[in-house]
Amino acid sequence: MSGRPSKEELAAAHGRTIDDVIAPGLRVLFCGINPGLYSGATGYHFARPGNRFWPALYRSGFTPRLLAPSEQSELLGYGLGITNLVARTTARADELDADELRRGGENLTRKVAKYRPAWLAVVGITAYRVAFGQAKATVGPQEAQVSDVPVWVLPNTSGLNAHWTPATLDAEFARLRAATPPLTRRAPADT
Repeated sequence: MSGRPSKEELAAAHGRTIDDVIAPGLRVLFCGINPGLYSGATGYHFARPGNRFWPALYRSGFTPRLLAPSEQSELLGYGLGITNLVARTTARADELDADELRRGGENLTRKVAKYRPAWLAVVGITAYRVAFGQAKATVGPQEAQVSDVPVWVLPNTSGLNAHWTPATLDAEFARLRAATPPLTRRAPADT
């Protein structure tokens, strides 16, 4: 597919999955809620135009330049990765029920135990609360850990999340970056 996905390609993406961008010992493993149809059609995380994930990574200093979603594999060289609570694509996150989010939390716990990132950053406070039974969680570092890995909850980066401006979103990503271990030289990851 080249350019933006067509209506037909978006409809066909429903239920697809996207490969994780992951390796052992990452500085931060970012975890989205689940891929949207645009991401499912393109095969890239946080791919929908207007999603503020990639700009926030850059403006907070995690990456030296603004990466396009199609460059997601370059994250590994910065000690960063991406996965999702729920693997399947949907048109909207509200298509996921609480049981599916809880099962996603269980799967994520196993993944974190296997790959051992320095931080798990869950992008979406409501999904985190449901998946991990933390009803009173707020954005920022959490007391509860996942597989003995510290957790930082970030706001949902969707352009529809009007509660967080680009500046406040960037500032929260920068707080996480400041708490993250420095990048050390990494060998190319085997994904």
